[in-house]
Amino acid sequence: MEKWKNKYRILSTRATWWDYSGEGTYFITICTINRVHYFGNCNQEKMKLSALGAIVQGFWYEIPKHFPFVDLGEFIVMPNHIHGIISVKKDENQPVVNEKSTFYSKISPKKGSVASVIRSFKSVCSKCIRENFPQLGFGWQPLYWDNIIQNEPAFEKISNYIINNPANWEKDKFYT
Repeated sequence: MEKWKNKYRILSTRATWWDYSGEGTYFITICTINRVHYFGNCNQEKMKLSALGAIVQGFWYEIPKHFPFVDLGEFIVMPNHIHGIISVKKDENQPVVNEKSTFYSKISPKKGSVASVIRSFKSVCSKCIRENFPQLGFGWQPLYWDNIIQNEPAFEKISNYIINNPANWEKDKFYT
């Protein structure tokens, strides 16, 4: 594990060969801290959202309002994680951002990147949940998983996986 300012830091799981600030379609998975079931229950192949699950779902659907270059695909809130597809579209007229510090530009998510979208989403969910349910100790795992969707068959397979996730909950790797 790498150190920064004499502290261990979690290394990125992002593909080093891919530009996450460019156009692309991504399968995103974000888990709760310690995979705690904050978001509801999955019974009889259907997901029943808790208040926290409804908050998370609502903020997911708000993403394109704050990031107009993002389109949403299939999405599901599960008891301890979410799965969603996001597509990043770029506008040629979008202004280029000048980075003030080379050091911080290397370690910070680029404006308009998948990481900046996910960071904002996780942040707004955490803030809202912690303000309204402080006793629960809500948190996300520090990282998230992404899979770069590179063709239509992969897109269809992942979309079907998301749609059918509640029906397959007991076989899910996040089932605990």
